[in-house]
Amino acid sequence: MSRKTVRLTVDHLQEMAEPQRSCVYWQLTPVDAGRLDAEERAVEKERWVSAVLREWGSCGRVAMADGRQLGHAIYAPASWLPGAASLPTSPSTPDAVVLASVYVEPFARGGGIGRLLVQGVAADLVERGFTAVETYGDTRGRTSGCVLPSDFWGSVGFKTQRAHATTPRMRMELRSAISWKDEVELALEKVWGVVRPAKQKAARPIGGSVRTASKPGG
Repeated sequence: MSRKTVRLTVDHLQEMAEPQRSCVYWQLTPVDAGRLDAEERAVEKERWVSAVLREWGSCGRVAMADGRQLGHAIYAPASWLPGAASLPTSPSTPDAVVLASVYVEPFARGGGIGRLLVQGVAADLVERGFTAVETYGDTRGRTSGCVLPSDFWGSVGFKTQRAHATTPRMRMELRSAISWKDEVELALEKVWGVVRPAKQKAARPIGGSVRTASKPGG
């Protein structure tokens, strides 16, 4: 089974099952979300993705295999995620993009899809010139919910930025997580599903251009 990640679009939302299709935990405040039924929340989530894509750019990754969605990740600047304001360790650090959620379909869990999605997000942000990503963890050992376990975030490279008994804020420095150009290229290849031939050893350097990360919006 060939796995890859692609940029999140509104069409991907329409293919998601509940409760993910209508989950607006991060996109709305608890009060605003409580005023809507499931269908209205689904419409609001589509509106949110459309607006972020139009005004800021890519805001998520979807893991795919043989045309089937395996999971997704959603990220954005903190200003686009008012739901995070209710968490005790908010706000996030100004220089960081917030990775709000990573979700893997039950049938695909245990196969590294969560790590693949985080790699895709990291590669996206490095390519656009960002240097850090933050998220919020849960220390209570819950296996479901909108805030993922801290142990998961730690396993994919995040470290505690602001400690808390139940909801620590965690951070990944993208340049330390993906420190060399070859690792950046490898991460991007995982995002795009490209296979790179093994490099041949040479007695002297071989000329050629080096791809570097572009600025936000690139």
